[in-house]
Parts: sequence; C-alpha cells; structure tokens
Amino acid sequence: MHALTQTGGPIEVEIQGHVAVLTMNNPPANTWTAESLNQLKSLVEALNEDKTIYALVLTGKGEKFFSAGADLKLFADGDKAVAAEMAFCFGQAFETLSAFRGVSIAAINGYAMGGGLEVALACDIRIAEAHAVMALPEASVGLLPCAGGTQNLAWLVGEGWAKRMILCGERVGASQASEIRLVEEVVASGQALETAIHLAEKVAHQSPVAVTACKALIQNARYAPLNQGLIQERERFIRLFDTRDQREGVQAFLEKRPPVWKNQ
Repeated sequence: MHALTQTGGPIEVEIQGHVAVLTMNNPPANTWTAESLNQLKSLVEALNEDKTIYALVLTGKGEKFFSAGADLKLFADGDKAVAAEMAFCFGQAFETLSAFRGVSIAAINGYAMGGGLEVALACDIRIAEAHAVMALPEASVGLLPCAGGTQNLAWLVGEGWAKRMILCGERVGASQASEIRLVEEVVASGQALETAIHLAEKVAHQSPVAVTACKALIQNARYAPLNQGLIQERERFIRLFDTRDQREGVQAFLEKRPPVWKNQ
C-alpha cells in the first residue's frame, strides 16, 4: 500500500500507478471544512514531493454531490474572524491545488456549488457527468466566491458568462457548461471518475518535468504579457536540457522504445 493512501477521512486517497485519486468524503453534500481544506493542501504538497505521481483526480463521494462548497452554518453568526480563517483556508488549499506540478482533473459527479465549483476551477481539466449542475450562488446569501471563483471562472468562460453565473445566480447543467467551456468533456452518469482516471493515465506518456514546465507557462499566460511569456518559453526549453528526462525522451525516440521517466 502506498504511504499516501487514506480511507475514511474527509478526503480519501487511493494511488493507482502514477495517479492519485482524491475523493471528498463529507456526507451528505461533501461540504468543505477547515480540516478538509487543510488536508487538501497537505495532500497536494505531499504529492508534489512524490516523484512517482504524475497526475491527480478529484471527485466526490456518492452519486448526487461533487461538493456543495462551504457549510453556511459557519457564517450564521456573522463572525468576521471565522470568515477570515475560512477564506484563508480556502485560498491556501485551492491555490496549492492550482500550483500542483502535475495534471489535476476534476471528475464532477453531481452538484458542484460555491466552493465545490471553485475547487474544480482550480483543476487543470474538468469532466462532468450528464446530470451535474454547477453554480456560484454566494451572492444569493450575501457573500461572494472567495476561493478563486471570480478570477478563475471569468478566465475560463469569459466575463459575460461569469457575470451571469455570479451576479445573476444562473446555474448551468453539464451540456451548457461544455458549450461555454466551463468543462472539457461531458460523460454519462457514473462515468466521470473512470474517464478522468483514463485521461490522467495518459500523462505518464509525457515527461513529468516537461509537463510541469508546460503547465507553468500556460498558467503564466493569464497574467503575464505575451512577450514575457515567449521569453520564458525559450528559457524553460533550454533548462530542460539539464534534466535526465530530456535525454531519456530523445534517446527513447531514436531507439524506438518507450521512455522510462525519472521525473528529474
């Protein structure tokens, strides 16, 4: 059994080859708590250190909810200190997930609401089951998406649809989410996890150090000018020649054999 394997906790972890499967497990709606957010942050940091892990898949326990986000009971008494702590925990967890050195895939198996959608937005790729419903309804209870929602959603779907979902409280189903590019694929109910794992397994064909460099460059394009990104692209390309995987990848191609990556 892999050292990172965990069962029964707020986030269950199963290692399948080079893929870590993380399952949010807080019935009935897989809501986030400070404990589970801190666990997510620690898990991603541990996966970053494990050079045998190339991808992670995040899903929710059960058939109805991916995650319903935060439990609003936390904010019922209007305590700003509690709000500040939870906002910090959300930010730390989801920003750590977004910076994961490998590929992260959200297998959206049901309702993804508020912080439940925001954690999917922090992933690289989203696969939704046909019955999934996605929304950022925070403004309907006097709050706002504080875990990257206003930033990441607008980047993915454009300002217009971000405003429809956040300002007008509009929910989107899986097919519409695909049309507006909120998710990359829609699959039949019960198939998101299997599809996500299959996609995650493909990452093992790529050099892990090259994937890390490529992901950083792609995400850098969100805020850096194009001319800086092009310079960084060339610099990172040259730095790959300091890695064992670069030499292995080219040699394997020339020798017509599968490469054996070392992630170094």
